[in-house]
Amino acid sequence: MTAAAVKFGIVGCGHAARRHAEAIASLPGAVLPAACDIDPGVLESFTQLYPVRGYRDFGELLEKEKDLDVVIICTPSGLHAEMGIMAACRGKNVLVEKPLALTMADADRLIHACEKEGVRLSVVLPNRFRPAWRLLKLAVEGGKFGRLSHATATVRWNRDHAYYGRSAWRSKKDEGGGVLMNQAIHSIDVLRWIMGRVDSVFAQTATRYRPIEAEDVGLAVLRFADGALGLIEAASTVYPRSLEETIAFFGERGTAVIGGTGAGGIKTWAFNDFIDREQAIRVCSGPDEPSGQGHRAVLLDMMNALWHDRRPAVEGREGKKSLEVVLGLYHSTQTRRPVSLPLNLDERYARRGE
Repeated sequence: MTAAAVKFGIVGCGHAARRHAEAIASLPGAVLPAACDIDPGVLESFTQLYPVRGYRDFGELLEKEKDLDVVIICTPSGLHAEMGIMAACRGKNVLVEKPLALTMADADRLIHACEKEGVRLSVVLPNRFRPAWRLLKLAVEGGKFGRLSHATATVRWNRDHAYYGRSAWRSKKDEGGGVLMNQAIHSIDVLRWIMGRVDSVFAQTATRYRPIEAEDVGLAVLRFADGALGLIEAASTVYPRSLEETIAFFGERGTAVIGGTGAGGIKTWAFNDFIDREQAIRVCSGPDEPSGQGHRAVLLDMMNALWHDRRPAVEGREGKKSLEVVLGLYHSTQTRRPVSLPLNLDERYARRGE
């Protein structure tokens, strides 16, 4: 595909959709002609903010907007797979908000549909595009840490009653609600991306403060394929506001801590033979990048994938790996035992029977 304008369509016009719309408006070569939401009030609010054609029915959007290049799926998590398959079957490239799906079986269905139709599939996991994480990834791959002993991910955020009240799915186990799937998956993805394959997980979750089905706090231990360990603390219960998302890596020749409310700034950067902390900070963004910058990078990556005939950086199979870790954590909470990966289970277990 030549560097012609890339036409995006959005389905699901809530908070995430607005981030995508703002990012599209800032990108040369990106156009947003149409959007869809089943809620007339949400759709009207969106179309008043952005000059797009609005649709209540996704099938109608796909039928009438035949020249869309990419469909961005911002609907509740349980709808991601089916809507992604619908778009792929109409020849549209698919960009889906995290998580890719809610079961491994549905993730496979979406991946296979996109492969069969010859379209690209990408998952919105914007931490991978942040300068601090890219620099750290290079440090690990370059051997600057030496052997890693362990890594920790801390997500201490606040999600109040109003947050869950605005969208009922956020509170439900089988619709993708809960702090591990809906918030901590970003940090879990970074851990797996940098540390490599996860061999086993063990987790405990609880619902402490919010009147919801899903968990609002979770703790987990991971063992990676090379023997290194990982620790996850995730909570949406932190009072009175979100405190931090911090991930730390510890190696025999180096330590790095990246954090902030959005895990974008370097806190510690200490190596025997690598660039110093001040240099690293100059390369990287501050702790709190402007809202939507991560989505802008994800969209630009998809545009470049189309223009240069390559795969997106976070394609479907990459998104599936992080989903598998989260599902393993949920299964561990049910069995109260460590769970080995890859999963080899009836995927219907994912959020039931806890």
